[in-house]
Amino acid sequence: MNLTDYVIQKASEAKTAARKLATVPTAVKNAALSAMADALEQREAELLEANTQDLAAADRLSAAAKDRLTLTAKGIQEMAAGLRDVAALPDPVGEVIKSWKRPNGMEVKKVRVPIGVIGIIYESRPNVTADAASLCLKSGNAVVLRGGSEAIQSNAAIVRVLIEAGEKAGIPAGAITFIDNPDRRVSSLLLKQDPLIDVIIPRGGEGLMRFVASESTIPVIKHDKGVCHTYVDADADLAMAAEICFNAKVQRPGTCNAMETLLVHEKIAASFLPPLLARYGKAGVEIRGCPKTAALAPGVSPAAESDWGTEFLDLILAVKVVANLDEALDHIARYGSQHSEAIITKNEAHAAQFLQDVDAAAVFVNASTRLHDGYQFGLGTEIGISTSRIHARGAMGLEELTSTKYIVLGTGQLRE
Repeated sequence: MNLTDYVIQKASEAKTAARKLATVPTAVKNAALSAMADALEQREAELLEANTQDLAAADRLSAAAKDRLTLTAKGIQEMAAGLRDVAALPDPVGEVIKSWKRPNGMEVKKVRVPIGVIGIIYESRPNVTADAASLCLKSGNAVVLRGGSEAIQSNAAIVRVLIEAGEKAGIPAGAITFIDNPDRRVSSLLLKQDPLIDVIIPRGGEGLMRFVASESTIPVIKHDKGVCHTYVDADADLAMAAEICFNAKVQRPGTCNAMETLLVHEKIAASFLPPLLARYGKAGVEIRGCPKTAALAPGVSPAAESDWGTEFLDLILAVKVVANLDEALDHIARYGSQHSEAIITKNEAHAAQFLQDVDAAAVFVNASTRLHDGYQFGLGTEIGISTSRIHARGAMGLEELTSTKYIVLGTGQLRE
């Protein structure tokens, strides 16, 4: 079978399954998710062995990329917990968003329905396989999974476990479809299957986003880079600010919601920055700062213009001292990627101004940007964090994987 036929066959299997899955009862979907979670835990050794094979071939990957690729026993437990969390959430399919009656007696309802077939193209993280499959299944969507070649063994093993458990529990064959051919041409072919796939959701680096946006004839919900800022205001609780800023950068620097630029008000910079930068240094963080930052602490490298708009995905942090809130807002507007932004302040007026002025998928007051996450928001898990403006924005859970349709109930009404 040639590559084109292979891709069409995979997408067609998902399209056929989507019609059946759209009407699968909630109880069956929930039982399947629970069975899939149990199976992941029971076959932990098989999954870890597959991941070991991927890691053995990952010598050219960066440390951050290897971290995203690594699957652990704890990670498998978290994947299973995510499946169970999704099972416990309300089923959005069939929800009546609103209803009304027209003067002629006609009743109109707007209800949630599955999108249909969702294509997920992603890099590195094996947990995305389980997260995407669970959310798509619960929202009644078939999914076509195209993971990166660096995680091919891990993803294939996870999908095998999910499919076997799901189909035994009553999920139609093809509802979870996996592209197991690592040929790079497959992605381009997949992105041309608009008759069979309804939406594409890419998860990965800037290069992947550009590739998908330029190649796809299917609508794309972009999950773009995260150039995330934290602004420490003159009126901040400095002890709390230090903990938030450290967490936002160090807790897991290779993620899209990690802080990449720290902005500090000039009135508190001299007292706030030196101990924090020393703490960053002990954690292995490289600081690239403005001249005012460099004057306050040793070991600060001069920040280049390009550093302000860079998603480092590593233990690298750009730091700038600003004159006031307005300068911080201007900087975020110029260099931010509209992903996640935070202000640390006790000044309610400043917090309100920040919330109103900053254009981002999530805006935080006195909290770490690392909290922009479907699980942390109570969505069970997430399909990703959308930086698009149309249909869905921010952490995407079950509701964001649905569309709507109108149901019209009449008693013989005609248009005059």
